[in-house]
Amino acid sequence: MIESQNNHKTGGQNSRRVSPYLALIPVAFGVFVAADDQTVMVTVLTEIMIDFRVPITKLDTASWTITAYLLGYVAAMPLIGRMSDAWGHRRVFSVAMVIFMIFSAFAAMAKSMEWLIAIRVFQAMAAGAMLPVAIAIVGDLFPSGKRGLALGLIIGAAEAGGVIGPLWGGLVARYLTWPWVFWMNIPLGIMTLIPLFMFLKPSPKFKSKVDYMGGILIALSLAALTLALSRIDRPDLILVLLFILTAVFLIGFIVRQKTADEPLLPNSMFASPTIVAANLSHLLVGCALIIGMVTIPFMTTTVMAQEPLEGGLRLMRMTIAMPIGAILGGIACQKMDFRIPALLGLILTIWGYYEMSGWSLSISDPVMSIPLVVTGFGFGILISPIALAATEPVSHGDRGAAAGVVTAMRLVGMTLGLAAITSWGSQRFFTLVSGLPLPIPAQGESSDVSLANIEAYSGEVMDIGMNLFTEFFIIAVVAATIALIPTIFMAWNHKKHLDTENSASVTGSYNSPSES
Repeated sequence: MIESQNNHKTGGQNSRRVSPYLALIPVAFGVFVAADDQTVMVTVLTEIMIDFRVPITKLDTASWTITAYLLGYVAAMPLIGRMSDAWGHRRVFSVAMVIFMIFSAFAAMAKSMEWLIAIRVFQAMAAGAMLPVAIAIVGDLFPSGKRGLALGLIIGAAEAGGVIGPLWGGLVARYLTWPWVFWMNIPLGIMTLIPLFMFLKPSPKFKSKVDYMGGILIALSLAALTLALSRIDRPDLILVLLFILTAVFLIGFIVRQKTADEPLLPNSMFASPTIVAANLSHLLVGCALIIGMVTIPFMTTTVMAQEPLEGGLRLMRMTIAMPIGAILGGIACQKMDFRIPALLGLILTIWGYYEMSGWSLSISDPVMSIPLVVTGFGFGILISPIALAATEPVSHGDRGAAAGVVTAMRLVGMTLGLAAITSWGSQRFFTLVSGLPLPIPAQGESSDVSLANIEAYSGEVMDIGMNLFTEFFIIAVVAATIALIPTIFMAWNHKKHLDTENSASVTGSYNSPSES
């Protein structure tokens, strides 16, 4: 049980004590709902295409309902994280939920694929605000050294939402219609907002300006990079222009950071080796994570010739272990150096992916399930310590901005990993298959011989496909192994920071926060 840091300012209204974990419940639930919407489209996309009469040949257009969400999700995080520091974390979280609900209603009423794609961008901007702001709220509710479990619960909720999303979408598509995926966000949002205002006290509002120009520049840079990486398998003029725009906007942002009176991101972030290391580690972790999430179901439904449901169930063996690992990783952070659970998580992930790289077409349980569960558990364990390492060293008034950046870095890493296996994988597969002799029947060859040659050719293609997928797992091993290097440098003087923060809370020196 704790009391709000602003108790002396709010008077009798906030004098009652509220368990910080009770206040954390609506925050975690809101994060869960937002994360659920990130993956729910996977299982309802077919229904949407049928409803909007989009042919299968336009699947690349329809897939933009997912890409657009990722685009808005990533681009808005740094700016909204800083806005939450200036306006108050509870206020920004609740406004983001309201906007999310409004655009969910618009999505349910969409009459064309193009409108749905546009709406998903704005819906994602609101959803993308919730996780970094929730991480900052943990800093409002819990003292330094006691935030590990709370952060693990928040991240566990985010991971659980991503796991449940496809299942939730499948149930809605089976018993209702696809618009209900979005309509249901409204009562779920209300279920978040009511206890949010009942149990979560107004969070500190730091009297600082928000550099909107810097926020727009970094958002445009991230958006251009995401678009470029999403089409990296199609080298053309548009791809070149997108990379040029990424560089131009990034340079503009760097210049703005150096010249603005109050830059979007605190300069202390770039001066701290721990924060830089945590962000680099999260980038590489995102790269390794997406490779597994894409490869496992795709491999199952193609070369292994299994049903899509089986592909989803195999992936779930990995993803369902992530929330459990996130909570345990958060608890571990309260008892030991952040680097220990982070390194342990990476080692488990490396081992799991290495085992998967040895899979064959005849793989079966328990040989298959063990590395899936271990890999997911490893990913879960390392997320909380990386997030803590990226946010704890900054001042209280910069925590939202720091959380926004580290969360965005993971998503950029996921986009980078997806681009790597998409572009390299398609070219690699074509190169390997082109070396096989085509089973063209020779003159006078019997039908039995021709059929046997075709079956042999198909078998060789399947073997090549399987080898390619196992090479994807090797790429994930490399990414996770490289992540060990920055993770080792996430050194942080916990005791010194704890003494400083406790002193600040006694003197009320958190940049003179006011309530929001």
